[in-house]
Amino acid sequence: MPVLTPHDSPIALSRSGPIDYEKAWQIQRNVHAEVADGLRPNTLMLLEHPSVYTAGRRTLDHERPNDGTPVVDVDRGGKITWHGPGQLVGYPIVRLIKRHDVVGFVREIETALIAACAEFGITAERYCERSGVWMRDELGDRKIAAIGIRFAKGVTMHGFALNVNPDLSAYDRIVPCGIADAGVTSMERELGRSITVDEVIPVVERHIYEALARVSA
Repeated sequence: MPVLTPHDSPIALSRSGPIDYEKAWQIQRNVHAEVADGLRPNTLMLLEHPSVYTAGRRTLDHERPNDGTPVVDVDRGGKITWHGPGQLVGYPIVRLIKRHDVVGFVREIETALIAACAEFGITAERYCERSGVWMRDELGDRKIAAIGIRFAKGVTMHGFALNVNPDLSAYDRIVPCGIADAGVTSMERELGRSITVDEVIPVVERHIYEALARVSA
């Protein structure tokens, strides 16, 4: 059974405030190198970020903010997205059993987040043509969790972002994940009541651990 230890990093589970994106990215790189070299067990980081836009390798110019808002270009897959307060971000840094099965890894993360949403009475689902976790009903398609992964030396990094109660207007400046024909939502919006990241953390952590146990070495 893999050893999954977010407690190895005191920052990963710090609830004292958001962690700057680029600082967390450097921590990820350090942890990734140690996991890849066998110096550290598989690690899960759960945190929040101050407001920041990040652009994956496939981001096009027209998908970026058109008002000069800064964007951090990163080495993950996917396109542009936003991170900020009220969004639970998870970085699973794990060695995969099936070395190149990144799609299977993403599907497991989706399954875990769908199960976590279900515990709060939210019926989310997978959208096979698009990564992430979605709401799909008469109100239209809208994403509640985004996933963007980097895979190197047999080990994953970057991860998922679950919208709990963020200010969704931040998405108005971009084409989220490069998808122009769908919206973005949050757990709070779908539930029609207040909900906090602290409420969601233990449920997401449990389901993500179960998912990672199925795919990590």
